[in-house]
Amino acid sequence: MTSFQLRTGAPGARILAFGHYQPSNVVTNDDIAKTVDTNDEWIQSRVGIKQRRIAGPDESVVDMAVQAGGKALANSGLSPADIDLVVVATCTQEAQIPNASAQVATRLGIVAPGAYDVNAACAGFCYALSNASDAIRAGSARNVLVVGAEKLSQWVDWTDRSTCIIFADGAGAVVVGPSEETAVGPVVWGSAGDMAERIFIKDRNSFLYQEGQSVFRWTTTNLHKVAREACDRAGVDPSELAAFVPHQANLRIIEAIARKLNAENAVVADDIVEAGNTSAASIPLALSRLIERGDVPSGAPALLIGFGAGMTYAAQVVEIP
Repeated sequence: MTSFQLRTGAPGARILAFGHYQPSNVVTNDDIAKTVDTNDEWIQSRVGIKQRRIAGPDESVVDMAVQAGGKALANSGLSPADIDLVVVATCTQEAQIPNASAQVATRLGIVAPGAYDVNAACAGFCYALSNASDAIRAGSARNVLVVGAEKLSQWVDWTDRSTCIIFADGAGAVVVGPSEETAVGPVVWGSAGDMAERIFIKDRNSFLYQEGQSVFRWTTTNLHKVAREACDRAGVDPSELAAFVPHQANLRIIEAIARKLNAENAVVADDIVEAGNTSAASIPLALSRLIERGDVPSGAPALLIGFGAGMTYAAQVVEIP
């Protein structure tokens, strides 16, 4: 049997920098109440959202990914030539071909990197981050640009009160590089395919459908166990966490998972209040904004957990850059 040579990777990987982008168009609950039967109090009591950002008609997933990715790259201190893999997590491309990642790379001046998209819906960023960490440790990549970018507004029926109040647009990005120590912890991921029909888009001519109550029960019953396991695998007690950054799905879900996790010293991201649910973009967007405001300390551990359509989920502990 032939034995092939393998490249030697770094002992670990770490997030070097974050970047994020939000469209300029702010849509408030009062704005939505002009077209559907709802009001600000009703929306806030059920999902915790006050406002969300919606992309313009000519603003694409790729456009937003370039904005967030460019900021992360600039904040990392690296040049485009230092990046040799680009991964974009998204489930809202208008068309599946060509992929977003190769276009993002070219527009950022990154020449001939590996480039692929990941579709794990709202868990996509955590999946992509884990892939980036593994690629660096395996020697398949040196530095990786990971972007979560979504334009959910083009897949939402704006006359459907159950979904139009929730979803929004935006992008968040990180640059991941080699490290002598592990600063991106082991991923805990999985799926529940029997729940696939709770969140789906039937075909290319349909809008996003969601059974909100079923999703709420499933997430609040199961995901604190996944979050706890990610801490256990990283060797970090929840009391040591400086930040808990779950997918920004629903403020009630976020608060329920946080209570069961008992991370009493952690800042709990609640970006959904002002940004809405941006699927794969929500975790990097939320943590990037926490870092920008100075709400979390550099070098401290943060727990990330993404979950969404599929149902897919993934969690890992990372060191805040």
